[in-house]
Amino acid sequence: MLRIAVPNKGSLSEIAAEMLAEAGYSGRRDSRKLVHADTRNDVEFFYLRPRDIATYVGSGALDVGITGRDLLLDSGSGAREIAHLDFADSTFRFASPAAGAIRELEALHGKRVATSYPKLVDDFLRQRGVESTLVKLDGAVESAVQLGVADAVADVVSTGATLRAAGLEIFGPVILESTAVLIGGPSKHDGIDRLIRRLRGVLVARKFVIMDYDLPVEKLEEASAVAGGIESPTVSPLRDEGWVAVRVMVPADDANTIMDRLYDLGARAILVTAIHAARL
Repeated sequence: MLRIAVPNKGSLSEIAAEMLAEAGYSGRRDSRKLVHADTRNDVEFFYLRPRDIATYVGSGALDVGITGRDLLLDSGSGAREIAHLDFADSTFRFASPAAGAIRELEALHGKRVATSYPKLVDDFLRQRGVESTLVKLDGAVESAVQLGVADAVADVVSTGATLRAAGLEIFGPVILESTAVLIGGPSKHDGIDRLIRRLRGVLVARKFVIMDYDLPVEKLEEASAVAGGIESPTVSPLRDEGWVAVRVMVPADDANTIMDRLYDLGARAILVTAIHAARL
């Protein structure tokens, strides 16, 4: 039975559960349960703190897990990233007082840096020859400078509004672009490849749609240049010899633009259908 570690709480947990459900796995119904067996798929789920998942997987206690790339790198475990899952994106940056003198990475040498990811930040600084004293906090690191326990912070940044509200200004290079990832350890369980195929199928289904349309046959080459599909469009003859029916996969974000261009070429009866699962 394949043993999978999944986040127990938070937005990472909710999106991971939704993705696994779309991939055909059953999940727990009671949020207090920490273990759930999906016997139909020969899988057992263990619900853990996201920060602990890399440790369990890296030790070989569990076969694979879903966590953040930031948490994986900060764990120092033997787990490795085997697939990115395209959600929970985040960016890590340095910030210091807007009126202060720290504006370059080298200025952090000998300074105190507050962060919830000490190993991740320490590795980044040491690789660049900067030695700082790291102050480990569990959260709200933006208050560390104001409270006098740090000279700068390293934290997750989206718009930067939280840091600006604390009187801080972003500086220096990006520490890490993180996202949710599937991680593996020393295990070579046969079910891992099937899990990866299913999760990748979900990602494809979310990013693409099926587009069907009727088209004058002489416009087929031009239409194929607009929407070529994964390999090539599926083309079927219609009763009217001058027309063909075309089916093609297109990026969901571009669907309306592609419909406009196809319509201008003479396509009609253009329909878009969602994809629930895929194997490419």
